[in-house]
Amino acid sequence: MALALVLSGCSWSDSDGSSSADQSPEPSPTPTEFEQSFSGDISGDDAVVTATTDRMGPSLAADNVGVSFEATDLADPRLDPAKSNLDEQLKTLGSPALRFGGNALDRRTFWTSKGEKPKHGEKVTITPDDLGRLKKLVDVTGSSVTIGIPLGTYDPARGADMAAHAVDILGDSLVGLAIGNEPNGYTVTDVPSGAVRGKGWNKDKYVKQLEAYAKAIHAKRPKAPIIGPDVYDGAWMDAFARSGVKHKTAISQHWYQLYECDSTQIPGRGPQAANLIDPLANKAAKKNLGIGKSKADAAGLPLWLEETGPTSCPGTNDTSLTNASALWAADYTMYAATLGVERMAMHSMLGACNGGAPMSLICDPADHGDRSNKFQVRPNMLGLRLLVPSVGGHFTKTSVSGGGNMSAYTVVKNDGRTLVMTVINANDAASVGGNPVTVTMPTGFSVSSASQVYGESNDVKSATQVVPANPLPAEVPFSGDEAAGSASASAALGAANSSPAPSDGAGDRKLRIDLAGSSVTVFVMKKAD
Repeated sequence: MALALVLSGCSWSDSDGSSSADQSPEPSPTPTEFEQSFSGDISGDDAVVTATTDRMGPSLAADNVGVSFEATDLADPRLDPAKSNLDEQLKTLGSPALRFGGNALDRRTFWTSKGEKPKHGEKVTITPDDLGRLKKLVDVTGSSVTIGIPLGTYDPARGADMAAHAVDILGDSLVGLAIGNEPNGYTVTDVPSGAVRGKGWNKDKYVKQLEAYAKAIHAKRPKAPIIGPDVYDGAWMDAFARSGVKHKTAISQHWYQLYECDSTQIPGRGPQAANLIDPLANKAAKKNLGIGKSKADAAGLPLWLEETGPTSCPGTNDTSLTNASALWAADYTMYAATLGVERMAMHSMLGACNGGAPMSLICDPADHGDRSNKFQVRPNMLGLRLLVPSVGGHFTKTSVSGGGNMSAYTVVKNDGRTLVMTVINANDAASVGGNPVTVTMPTGFSVSSASQVYGESNDVKSATQVVPANPLPAEVPFSGDEAAGSASASAALGAANSSPAPSDGAGDRKLRIDLAGSSVTVFVMKKAD
């Protein structure tokens, strides 16, 4: 029989009148122990998750948790920490990577340092004052920044002027300048403001213009870091890598998890929430991010995933706002890091919650067309927040046996004295309630705290819940079998409860706990002195 625990989380919601996660009042009394809530009886398969201290190689850096914005957002006065809570929201992601680019870069953005009016119908003007406001933001958040330089209207001198100001104003915070956004799509007409090049546009013409921009930039600021090509297509990555551009800093790739917009197949790559958390998602990521990694390795450069998200399909609120997106964001970010992605930014906009970009990590609850200074978070950002304790750690060998649709990642930190395990239980809580899980730890380790995000199901929208980090109680629920997931009964001691610390003098090294379905749970483990 599962032991039901009282809900002690805060809910996030859209702009329908309910509160966001960080704006909800604190539970009364404030919880002092980790407490879950289950949607029903525990009926999921038993799982054994085994953590080790054996390093696998890659690490999770602060830049692996990041946010991409449209270039036009640079003109938003709410970037100033004194004008909104954007800085506070971003700091909940640690010191997240920030990127400014997107389709608006080449079609709607005009740069001037001389007070000029837009020359070709661009809608938003960016000036040095806007970059100064961004500098205030990154000084508070500790973020590194990449900035797109408009290439839609060919003007190397103007691009070089923007780059020089970015270098001077942002200083060490600036880690990359991207010349253009998705140049392989410049002839596409079915995007806002349409095509910016004619039918003869190709990789060779791109490289010629890229090199002209880079030459003009380096004439002003010789060490300016250049990244590119900000595309999905591997052939264009080769073109960037082989170009004569100096100070190439990274291969920058774009990729969205669900992109077959007309597909209804499950599992598949169509814009259905179930496809975000199907095991096929990581298989697709490995294949497609592998393209970028192979090109980056060949060029001797790191791979930066400068623009990514749950789906590139329009109008997919039902997918992007589901609890599944929180599970996906955590799993995908960790998995991409294990594949060797060194910087990653989820595409977002400073738009309205109701009517704005559904994939955005944050949004403005004001009515569409109006603005407020209090941004709210969406489920995918709640998933990313749970990864902050893992930042700075090196991935270690971790295995999951049984458990159905479940994955796990562990990092080691603090000279081997701290392990942080992230468990994604994508089994639908509406169907299974949860799963009995036996967590096996290395000798000497015990769980010091746990935190969680979860929903009543994978599909529930704008209702992801947060369970704050706290120590485990003296007894935790466990409904598993004595021999679950192991050749011997020692894998789970068959009790209806378990101590979070080793249970005997020799050190049992096992935590037996029911984990809610449709959840991401983070266990911080400390080694005894």
